[in-house]
Amino acid sequence: MTTQQIGQRQLLLSIYIPAFSMSLCRGLVLPIMPLFALSFEVSYAMVGVLLAAEGVGNLLFDIPAGTLVARLGRKRSMMIGAVIMGATALAMAQATLLWEAAGYRFVSGIGMALWNIARHAYITEMVATGVRGRTNAGLGGLGRIAGFVAPVAGGILAERMGLQAPFVVYAALSVAGLVSAWIWIPMDEASTKPSQDAALIRLWQVLRSQGRVLLAAGSGSLMAQTIRTARNVVIPLVAADHLGLDASDVGLIVSLSYAVDMLMFWPAGVIMDRFGRKWAYVPSFILQSAAMACVPLADGFGTLCAAAMGMGLANGLSSGTMLTLGADLAPKDAPGEFLGIWRFIGDSGHAAAPLIVGRAADLLGLAGTPFLVAFIGLGGAAILGFWVPETLRQDPSSKGTA
Repeated sequence: MTTQQIGQRQLLLSIYIPAFSMSLCRGLVLPIMPLFALSFEVSYAMVGVLLAAEGVGNLLFDIPAGTLVARLGRKRSMMIGAVIMGATALAMAQATLLWEAAGYRFVSGIGMALWNIARHAYITEMVATGVRGRTNAGLGGLGRIAGFVAPVAGGILAERMGLQAPFVVYAALSVAGLVSAWIWIPMDEASTKPSQDAALIRLWQVLRSQGRVLLAAGSGSLMAQTIRTARNVVIPLVAADHLGLDASDVGLIVSLSYAVDMLMFWPAGVIMDRFGRKWAYVPSFILQSAAMACVPLADGFGTLCAAAMGMGLANGLSSGTMLTLGADLAPKDAPGEFLGIWRFIGDSGHAAAPLIVGRAADLLGLAGTPFLVAFIGLGGAAILGFWVPETLRQDPSSKGTA
């Protein structure tokens, strides 16, 4: 089934609106998470542990979520994921210990894995190859619009009402994502396969048949996702702990970074669908690395904001690229299992980035950490550029659609 069959209205209601609601939730807490972690008076490494906890939960549940989505169906999986994320956000507002907060974030990552893989599987099945780049780029663009609006609101909320306030609003907004998925995602048939052994066999078959592709594309994706996530850790830490900026300033910098980020989602989709996927993601990760290397030169709000906006502009060029690459590579007979493995690899970068930044900041200082992250980003660009084949295959039935 393609976008022509489900229609643009169905695409908007079933994919974009729920995604935007959940992106607003995450954007609210994005600038204040490092400050929330520092409020427990811990080292940079322990800040990294708290920031990584959600990514670790997401990572460890990616592959089980791939099989669970096949058994429960996409709609049920998205709804359960939204409930988990909302409940744990509300619990975060009551956390009094670092390890307690880390536990809530870990469970939130489990809900995020269910939500993301169910949505990814839905797009893979419903959207034709020739418009998949623009669809995923639009999805990434909505996330960036939310990233522009929500962080400054989260920063103001935290400064005026305390660091717990954004988590309460997160929980309230997650209800919108839940309701959107409940109303507009069509109910799909849950799998009738009762055997856990059968699920493990299918996972093994996917690993065996797609192992070479997963190794090359997955390692590049891992590095690329690392630099993407590291931006959200490095910028707030440098702003608050090195330059002494307050929560509202941190939120404004993050929002401005996402403002230029969101400008690029439509060009990114057009580039992917007309010229090829590589023409979007390889330049993006090279430019992100260059901007990251400029962060240690920042001496105040203006210069740090310029570096953050440079990273945002470069990241916008890769809007939806890893989603599109995974959907392109997914085999028709086992998309859920493949996408579970694909997200596991990519989410390894999300989970590792805060730990890498935290540990590197303890060892190298905040001034040296961005150079290490930039080197990782360049490695991802090289692997994706030289070792991963171009996956754009024009689908004649999709020409002329948007």
